[in-house]
Amino acid sequence: MSVTIERGELVSIVGHTGSGKSTLAQHLNALLIPQSGSVTVDGTDVTKDAKDLRGLRRKVGLVFQYPEQQFFADTIRDEIAFAPQNWGVRGRDLDDCVDAAARSAGLDPSLMEMNPFAVSGGQKRRVALASVLSMKPDYLVLDEPTAGLDAQGIRELIRLMTELRAKGLGVVQVTHDLESALANSGRVLVLENGLGVVYGEPEQVAEHLLLNPVEGLVMPPFQRFIAGLRERGIDLPLTSDISSIIDKLEEMRRCAF
Repeated sequence: MSVTIERGELVSIVGHTGSGKSTLAQHLNALLIPQSGSVTVDGTDVTKDAKDLRGLRRKVGLVFQYPEQQFFADTIRDEIAFAPQNWGVRGRDLDDCVDAAARSAGLDPSLMEMNPFAVSGGQKRRVALASVLSMKPDYLVLDEPTAGLDAQGIRELIRLMTELRAKGLGVVQVTHDLESALANSGRVLVLENGLGVVYGEPEQVAEHLLLNPVEGLVMPPFQRFIAGLRERGIDLPLTSDISSIIDKLEEMRRCAF
């Protein structure tokens, strides 16, 4: 596969279980080093510049699928503070850094002295996210961030990813949820058996998958509905944007008269 991810965009990596999503995610901040090919982050090739991997991991923050795998401190505040402390931040600057990261992740200030293992699943994800945001990364990789969240939690997480992208971070969402990827991403990479089968804007990816289905990925209901209309001679874009579909139908109605 060949993929370029820019700052200020939200990219989704999609595939069924075992397709290589998490493996690819761990290559993006050099937790895994490629045996062939290369991964380059802002000019740093992880296969050649091994001495600079610590700095690279500060640029690319990775939030694991199971957030508790990242926890080791006794309080949420200490968990978030660990990374900036490791980079030499102290005193009031450290407090400001922790508070800013907690706010960005949507953490309630009343939770800061609690044990990170004692809060809800959604709050654990926010703690893990805040602990990565405290490093002030340029890129953020989230492995299955919506797993186990209810509908409200998913909406809040998508809103947060959108806000981080708007602030200039490159955000990568690793997910099996094709519907969320097509609806919320600027570009989508689809994996199958460790290979990139298509990479592009959501509508392009949906068009490809309609003609070339990938095992384990189900076309979302809205796109299936549009595909059904196409079979009946109604030419509509295969998009998740309902407003654009309404506009297109209104245009077709006017032309008919």
